[in-house]
Amino acid sequence: MRIALGISYSGSAYEGWQSQLSGNTVQDKLELALAKFAARPVRVNCAGRTDAGVHALMQVVHFDTDLHRETQSWVRGTNAFLPRDIAVQWAQPVPDSFHARGSAVSRRYAYVLLESPVRPSVEAGRVGWVYRPLDGPAMRQAAQHLIGEHDFSSFRAAQCQARSPVKTFQRIEISQRAGNHSGYWRFEFEANAFLHHMIRNVMGCLVAIGQGDHPADWLAQVLAARRRDAAAPTFSPDGLYFLGPVYEDHHGLPARTPTYDWLP
Repeated sequence: MRIALGISYSGSAYEGWQSQLSGNTVQDKLELALAKFAARPVRVNCAGRTDAGVHALMQVVHFDTDLHRETQSWVRGTNAFLPRDIAVQWAQPVPDSFHARGSAVSRRYAYVLLESPVRPSVEAGRVGWVYRPLDGPAMRQAAQHLIGEHDFSSFRAAQCQARSPVKTFQRIEISQRAGNHSGYWRFEFEANAFLHHMIRNVMGCLVAIGQGDHPADWLAQVLAARRRDAAAPTFSPDGLYFLGPVYEDHHGLPARTPTYDWLP
C-alpha cells in the first residue's frame, strides 16, 4: 500500500532535504525514523526538495509498504524517532497512482523578511534580514514582470538539474505586517515548479529594487537576459518556507498545516 505523509521541519540544522552521505538531511532523518518504526527500510519520495537552511510547513512525501498500521500510528510512531525540529503532521493512505511530486499541480513558498536596523536574535535562522527600508509598491510592480510562463534561466543555480528553465509563476504576493510588527514582510510565491535557488535569486532582485538600487523595470531586463550573472546575488535561505504542494481535490489531502502564530 502507498502512504502519504505531511512533514514540517526547521531546516536550520540540516543540509537540505535530499539524502547525503553525511546523513544530516531531512530525508535521512525521516527515513531513519520510518525504518525504526516499521522495522524495515523505507524510502520516500517528496513533493519538492528544499535547500540547506530552508524550512517547510507542509512537505509531502509518499512511500510504499506492506506494513498495515492505523494512520495515527504512522504519525505518532514516526515522530517518536524524529528529532524535535522535524514532525509528521498527518498520514493518509493514497492510491498507487498518487505521486508526491508528479501529482502536484503547483507548489507554494513564503519568504519572511525582517526590515530592521538591528539583526534578528530570537528569530535568527527563521527570517531573512535587511537594514535598509523597503519600497513595497516598487517590489510589487517588479514582481508582475515574473507572472506567467517564462524562461527563468537568470534565476537558476549553476547546479540546477531541472530539464527545462521554463516555469509558470501563478502568484506573487508581497505584504507588510501592520502595527507593532510592521518590520516584517511576507513574500508568497506559487508556481507549477521551481528551479534550484529560484526563489532566493528572485528575492535578491526584489530586495535590490525595494532598497532603491534598481528601478522596478530592471526585473524585466534580468528575466529577458536569461543569464544568472544578470541578476542579484542569491539571498539568504533563513526566511524561506515551503508551504506545500497543491493537489487536485480528488486526492483528499490537507491543503496546508495549521497557521503558525509566530510566522508573520
